[in-house]
Amino acid sequence: MNTTQSIQSSAQVVSGTPLAGRVAVVTGASSGIGEATAVRFAELGAKVALLARRGDRLDQVEDRIRAGGGTALALPTDVTDRAAVLATADRVADELGRVDLVFANAGVQLISGITDLATADWDTQIDLNVKGVMNTVQAFVPSLEAAAAAGRGADLIMTSSIAAVRILEGFQVYSATKAYVSQLARLLRTELGRKKIRVATVQPGMVDTELPDHVTDPAASKLMADLLTQIDVLSSEDVAETVAFLSAVPKHVNLTEITMLPTEQII
Repeated sequence: MNTTQSIQSSAQVVSGTPLAGRVAVVTGASSGIGEATAVRFAELGAKVALLARRGDRLDQVEDRIRAGGGTALALPTDVTDRAAVLATADRVADELGRVDLVFANAGVQLISGITDLATADWDTQIDLNVKGVMNTVQAFVPSLEAAAAAGRGADLIMTSSIAAVRILEGFQVYSATKAYVSQLARLLRTELGRKKIRVATVQPGMVDTELPDHVTDPAASKLMADLLTQIDVLSSEDVAETVAFLSAVPKHVNLTEITMLPTEQII
């Protein structure tokens, strides 16, 4: 595998500061795709609110962004807690300004056979991957609507997965939650697009993040481990650059659904 630094360098295709003046919110910002996207948003000129449960990790991301000359605000938040997300939205507005770019990225992947009846894992995935997204929508869509009405760009981007459209044994609940996200985005766009709010999803294939570390099913773990060693998988920075590109194109252009796979991934 390439080093993170070399991947970051080769992945960057957006230049300048096209996000200058924008206020972004990134959920799941403490690691992986969320961290990489928050850093990239800041490099491109946005002020970035960092949301995740792990406050210590958020502080590190905040320090990293500030060390690079960017503006970031770490706000430890459990997006499954509706009241907490609404309170965080108020803080973002007070401290950074009106939000006009939302990346709803927080998610978890817990794989098991349906007959295992791992109901706690089912609930965890539904709470975070579905309810967490809905709480984020509730908290920030009014701000996006106000930004668009004022003539500014307004973006709601959500992380789905290739699992939303693939048939993968053991991924039943995870795949269903991501299919929910993809279909939600399509339907939200019918309403929000008229209001000049762009809605998009990214559906990555295998990404080298900590997400597979939560997988306890032996067959699924082997599948992911094999992919990580056998092919050149995506990096978090690859996905971050794609999200940045979606955000940086002219505001009348809505790239609605991006499926991105490692070139060698065939499942």
